[in-house]
Amino acid sequence: MDIKFDFSGRHVFVFGGTTGINLGIAKAFARSGARVCVASRKQENVDAAVEALRQFGGEVLGVTADVRDFDAVGRALALAHERFGPIDVLVSGAAGNFLAEANDLSSNAFKVVVDIDLNGTFHVMRQAFQYLARPGASVINITAPQSMIPMRFQSHVCAAKAGVDQLTRVLAIEWGAAGVRVNAISPGPIAGTEGMRRLAPQGEEGDAMVNSAVPLGRMGTPEDIAQLAMFLASSAASYVSGAIVPCDGGGASESIKSMVEAAAQEMKPRTA
Repeated sequence: MDIKFDFSGRHVFVFGGTTGINLGIAKAFARSGARVCVASRKQENVDAAVEALRQFGGEVLGVTADVRDFDAVGRALALAHERFGPIDVLVSGAAGNFLAEANDLSSNAFKVVVDIDLNGTFHVMRQAFQYLARPGASVINITAPQSMIPMRFQSHVCAAKAGVDQLTRVLAIEWGAAGVRVNAISPGPIAGTEGMRRLAPQGEEGDAMVNSAVPLGRMGTPEDIAQLAMFLASSAASYVSGAIVPCDGGGASESIKSMVEAAAQEMKPRTA
């Protein structure tokens, strides 16, 4: 069911908002009347996302920034603030992942994922605070079931996303007095995303295996995550802060673990 939210005139900034789940979130806010800024490190992805978002008729800005670069993140947020004013909704969703056992990971490969997922989330939040509309701003981080569920081939992501969860909880405490709510969404298997391409067995049999492990019997869609993001950003969730909210059809534990194990059998996990 498509629930209608109205974010007319609100400023929504989505880091990583040029592909997959994050682009789905940006589109949903654009449809709801928001002024949307998206950022990622690849200019071609930024350009394509801006073109897609403009079809909804609102104001759109695209900026290029790598979340691993603290200063670049600050410049991107400053540009958005100059264009659209205080940020009402901040979404931090940049992420990196691949299949590899811990003994096959170099120090640098582990560091890359931590830098993108955990350090990147901190960079976005730390630099954004000065531009948030206080009180009333909503911050939404995109985490993953790996933050809670230990998984073979995912030590780097499990560690990084566990940090994202705790950072979310701590800043909900620290920023609460300023009237800023901080939450996170933990998506399950979402169809058509880069994560599914990297971490799930491919083809009809692979889809059937994943679907059968989810109690609701299907993979999620970017729209499922977007609807939850808009709820968390809305006044309907005005007393929700510090929450890590699963959106996984009731089965993150079994479906994600089964998916990763099956994918590892299908493709040789990388040495990185």
